[in-house]
Amino acid sequence: MTGYAMFDDMSQFHAWLAERELANEYRVSVTSLDSLDGWRTDPETGNIHHHSGRFFSVIGVNVDADSRTPAAWSQPIILQPEIGILGILAKRVDGTTYCLMQAKMEPGNINLLQLSPTVQATRSNFTRVHGGSAVPYLEYFRTPRRGRPVFDSLQSEQGSWFLGKRNRNMIVEVEEEVPVGENFCWLSTGQLAELMRIPNLVNMDARTVLSGVSFLTGDRHQRDGEARHPLGHILSWFTEVKSQQQLKRSIVPLRELPDWKRSRGTIHRLDGRHFSVIGVDVRASDREVRSWSQPMFRPSARGVIAFLGRHFDGTFHVLVHARTEAGTADVVEMGPTVACIPDNYAGAVDAERPRYLDVVLGASPSQLLVDILHSEEGGRFYHAENRYLVIDVGEDFPAEPPYGYCWLTVDQLAGFIRYGNHVNVGARCLLSCMTDLISQEATP
Repeated sequence: MTGYAMFDDMSQFHAWLAERELANEYRVSVTSLDSLDGWRTDPETGNIHHHSGRFFSVIGVNVDADSRTPAAWSQPIILQPEIGILGILAKRVDGTTYCLMQAKMEPGNINLLQLSPTVQATRSNFTRVHGGSAVPYLEYFRTPRRGRPVFDSLQSEQGSWFLGKRNRNMIVEVEEEVPVGENFCWLSTGQLAELMRIPNLVNMDARTVLSGVSFLTGDRHQRDGEARHPLGHILSWFTEVKSQQQLKRSIVPLRELPDWKRSRGTIHRLDGRHFSVIGVDVRASDREVRSWSQPMFRPSARGVIAFLGRHFDGTFHVLVHARTEAGTADVVEMGPTVACIPDNYAGAVDAERPRYLDVVLGASPSQLLVDILHSEEGGRFYHAENRYLVIDVGEDFPAEPPYGYCWLTVDQLAGFIRYGNHVNVGARCLLSCMTDLISQEATP
């Protein structure tokens, strides 16, 4: 494998990553929305657009969702109708599967440099609207491509902050020799599973693609008979929830949003909760464009994304929530049991708190199967960090869930990733953190 970098131990990888950080110049500074180079605010609507008309816009939306509390709200949201590519090149060497990963800087990352997919690019980027350099390895992911696609699916992004946004998640297997760029390295799937346990190292875009790695490795061992519910039951449950719940949205001018205010160069809620919209100036010596400015969404506090789980007849299941967000494309998607920013509910009465949030926050260390901090999409969200949890609540936990929830095996949920708009990004990222659980359940 040309330029193949096999790390005999992970200390070599960490030394390589530190060297890549020192080799490049990165600088991010928070600035006013009023002074963003290349962006304009519409004087009538207050909406924020790029001067090219491409990339993305920040607009306002009114939402009415009868499954949420409160059932109606208004917020800023990102409109980015382009479909980008999140793609990983894979190669088998002596029976081991390796993935070509990139050390990539994103302005919103807490530690700036994280592991990303081989290709992580919006359509505006890979069509070079910015006038910058070409995206490396793009030819492996666009027709006529060089390689065999083993996972290829349109997947949703964060519905809380994107309006119907989708990206193409791909894993392409190659047999040919692949030159390795200076910011790229080959890592085995086992090494990636180990790195997934390190906070803020494997970025969100890599995690969502890696949730489909079982389609590459062939680890599809679970049988319907080992699950509490057969596939037909799950499909009927999901279809029923989708058909009964309502999601109504209307795009409105950003300046007319109730409870939101633009002042001091930011857009924020009057109560300081949820998130704000800020501006950043960025410099990165190894990006297609060396410097740029952009709006970003900054959450008010750290979030929690969690699965409650328990065994049924010896097989581990997770409690999946059919969840609606402001930007969900098709009413609901299969999501984690809990996904929220707990600080937003400080002082709220029980009826206003997300179901099962107190179970998650009250879990003991012995119940935690997964407990790791990870950053969210650093290209649009500034210092957005969630605590990812999988909690074994034990077999005394109620077997019959309330409306909108269903028990699935880990393998059943992973199987739905093959199809777009079924499993939301929070659940996909949690699945990528659950490699050990998948391996345990797959053992005959």
